[in-house]
Amino acid sequence: MVTGVFKQAAGMSKDATFSPNQPSAVDYGGKVPVEHLEYDYIGKCRDVRYLAMILRVLRSGDEGIYPHLIEFCESHLEKLDPSSRALRKENRVVTAASLPSDEWSQIVQDLKMWQEETKKTETSLKQVFDELENKNMPPIRGSYCTVPLCQTSVSKEKWNSSKRTLPRDYREWDNFDAEEECEKIDRNLIKSSPAVTINTRPPKINTNVDVTLLTEQEKLPLANREKAKGNEAFRANDFEEAVAYYSRSLCIKPTVAAFNNRAQAEIKLKHWHKAMSDCQRVLELEPGNIKALLRRATVYNHMGNFQRAAEDLRVVLLEEPQNPAAMQLLYKTEKKMKNDEPEKPRKGKKIIIQEVEEEADCSDETKAEQAAHPVEPSQPVGGEESSAAPGRREDMGNAQKKPHGRGDRGPQGEPPHHGPRRGKGASSDKYRAANDSGEKVANGTGKRGSTASVPADQSGGSKESHAGGAVNLDAPCGALPPPLGRLKNEGNLLFKNGQFADALEKYSQAIEGYTESGIDSPDDLCTLYSNRAACYLKDGNSQECIQDCTRALELQSFSLKPLLRRAMAYESLERYRKAYVDYKTVLQIDCGVQAAHDSVNRITRLLIEQDGAGWREQLPDIPLVPLSAQQHRREEPPSAEVLRARAEKAATDTERKAEVRFMALKQEGNDFVKKGQYQEALAKYSESLQLKPEECSIYTNRALCYLKLERFAEAKEDCDAALRVEPNNKKAFYRRALANKGLKDYLACSADLQEVLQQDPNVQEAEKELEEVTVLLRQSLAITDASLAKPRKTVPITEVDGNEETAIVGAGHGAEAAAISLQPTNAYEFGQALNTARRAGNTAACADLLASTTPETLPQLLSTQLDGHTIDFVMQALDAHLLQRDPGLVYRHLNHLHTADRFSVVLMLLEKEERHHMTQLFEHLSAAQSSEFTENDVHNLANKYI
Repeated sequence: MVTGVFKQAAGMSKDATFSPNQPSAVDYGGKVPVEHLEYDYIGKCRDVRYLAMILRVLRSGDEGIYPHLIEFCESHLEKLDPSSRALRKENRVVTAASLPSDEWSQIVQDLKMWQEETKKTETSLKQVFDELENKNMPPIRGSYCTVPLCQTSVSKEKWNSSKRTLPRDYREWDNFDAEEECEKIDRNLIKSSPAVTINTRPPKINTNVDVTLLTEQEKLPLANREKAKGNEAFRANDFEEAVAYYSRSLCIKPTVAAFNNRAQAEIKLKHWHKAMSDCQRVLELEPGNIKALLRRATVYNHMGNFQRAAEDLRVVLLEEPQNPAAMQLLYKTEKKMKNDEPEKPRKGKKIIIQEVEEEADCSDETKAEQAAHPVEPSQPVGGEESSAAPGRREDMGNAQKKPHGRGDRGPQGEPPHHGPRRGKGASSDKYRAANDSGEKVANGTGKRGSTASVPADQSGGSKESHAGGAVNLDAPCGALPPPLGRLKNEGNLLFKNGQFADALEKYSQAIEGYTESGIDSPDDLCTLYSNRAACYLKDGNSQECIQDCTRALELQSFSLKPLLRRAMAYESLERYRKAYVDYKTVLQIDCGVQAAHDSVNRITRLLIEQDGAGWREQLPDIPLVPLSAQQHRREEPPSAEVLRARAEKAATDTERKAEVRFMALKQEGNDFVKKGQYQEALAKYSESLQLKPEECSIYTNRALCYLKLERFAEAKEDCDAALRVEPNNKKAFYRRALANKGLKDYLACSADLQEVLQQDPNVQEAEKELEEVTVLLRQSLAITDASLAKPRKTVPITEVDGNEETAIVGAGHGAEAAAISLQPTNAYEFGQALNTARRAGNTAACADLLASTTPETLPQLLSTQLDGHTIDFVMQALDAHLLQRDPGLVYRHLNHLHTADRFSVVLMLLEKEERHHMTQLFEHLSAAQSSEFTENDVHNLANKYI
């Protein structure tokens, strides 16, 4: 088959080819003509160099893959020049399958021995170098101490000291000059080695990396390695070096993580503008990045732009409502915003307090001014505060909640008290209630994750403004009677102001009153004991704190705050085992208590130092907290917005993964096509279509595989699918033409090739295919006409009278006319009737058939019988008979006939006489008179035919 194709090509330009025995005419720097890639030429060629060029072209596959022709060329070249470089082939990598088992096992054994010897050598060398390094270690980070190259790490005298000195004989001792030897020693001492140079500034790290020659796959691991170096420097608190390595990583490949990390290092160095620039770059690359927003808020906070900092933090809390770092920073930011307010309202509040002390009742003006200053929700009032108020959490030993690994660990000292302090002897009667509002503050436990700073153990509604406004001390406190509730509120207020002794007294009075009143409210009594324990802890009375916390836990098991305060008291008394048990119990209740995590880590190190490796065996039993008491398991279900965001993110991730998988399958299919493995490529393309069914290129690629496998029907279906997705796809039209050619549907093939040439007239492959298909189409039409020709019949001749002959002839014509069905029900019957009329040459019967057919159905009825002779016969019938009876019907038939399938191809194949008949019909039609069309309409319609 290959020989025939190349012979045909060689025959077309036989005169243009040169003789293979004339190597001097060969252009070795040019391209090998296609005519030379065939058996006859290669067999006659004696030019070794030119044969090598031909062999390279055949191996490249640019002109197709022909294995037999390649073998023939190689064998011919080997006969002429066995040592030709073109015959060299790369040896495949040796594997276990290509060697005998004994030889392969010997190779494996040799490799293992080499590996063991290498490890031994490396270990011995490492020991030697370790000894040398111990004697003269290189500088560590931060010392910047370097040793000159001229100074050796070990002196020659010291190095040679291991060698044993040879003894002198007695004759040498006679010649020994002691004074000369002493002078040598003195000269060596005076001649000192170069001093060590200490650099005061760190070595500069080049932040610019040349990556012009690297690919994207090579850039990514290099950038990650530089980022890892920056992370190591950041953990070592060497922030300048971390910035340098992050800059190198960004120079290689900009990533969101590197920008975020460099921003954090710049914040540590207090380079606010540079950190702000990095945060902005992150938000440009990934809008809504939580870390970037949090760090930009930190920068805004330090630059004094509290409003923008608060906006960024609120956006963070919308995405992560439980983010403790954002909650704490937002609390501090709002506090600074309030401190920046004018001082006049505060002065007015101080005047109001003085008036309350002097007068029994407040004036109307005072009440109006008090009403204008409502309670600030972010200012805590009573004894125990909410876990969501990070600015004052540790006032009573409350937990500082942080998820693992999130945020920076701050110091565990107490925050300063900004509120006014009173002496211990001051009375609480100065704080009178000005507004008896019905607002209530949350009870003891407080909600986890709340962003409002509400006092945790204040069950009543005591209210106080930030600057010392009115407080409602008579607000109800759970089930406590009003006197006891007032004592608790007063204790909360005193604790808040730092008067722990007075607060302790109030809580003790409330506990005594509770015992005397005989009420049954364990929760309220647990809160009172817990608050008094906090006072004991602040005063340093850890033993009393432990007793009150134990009583509180007897009333309410697994209460978080008594456990945490008792653990702190145990730790202060160095009773680490019991403190460890309480901290672990706290983490069972709420795993987000960061203070408990830090304390557990600290106590673990102490217990290991104290008890050794078996420290866990000496611990008391850690109680098992029931699920009902575990706060972190009682989280509220996510909101609709959160669920929608999660669904969108999941959909985006799925789409991204599908896109990556699709591109991988497509690339694998393309690689298989390049290798000529069309069956494997077909499987890859089919799998990729399951991921993206509307991808046009995959249909055209799979159609190519079907064509190579000679599965023309499937190729045509894929091309049709591609054209449904992209109606003007040139590849789909061309490959469908090849599929139709394989199916021997030459009319459809010709129509598709014409469409390709109409879109791009420069496609030479389409022109060649069209010429070849045109020849095949004419041959098929000739065969069809021969099969439709009227066969010869034997007619007996008899003598008859004149009248009888007339009757027989008339009967014959009538029988033939009766065989033509004038009411066809489908395209097959219409074709049978039309062929019968055409064989008989009966244009009148064809005219009657067309008169009984509606013009709209004519293209469908002619779809199976459309050829040049049929078109000419229809034109003659319309012109000879139907035009005189109904010109409008003729115009309607012509107006619909040109829309039939493959009509343009058939029109192109009409002969000169047939075109003359068509022109004559349009001339007669333009001369006819009809109300359905004008002469201009006929001319426009004629342009579609002629």
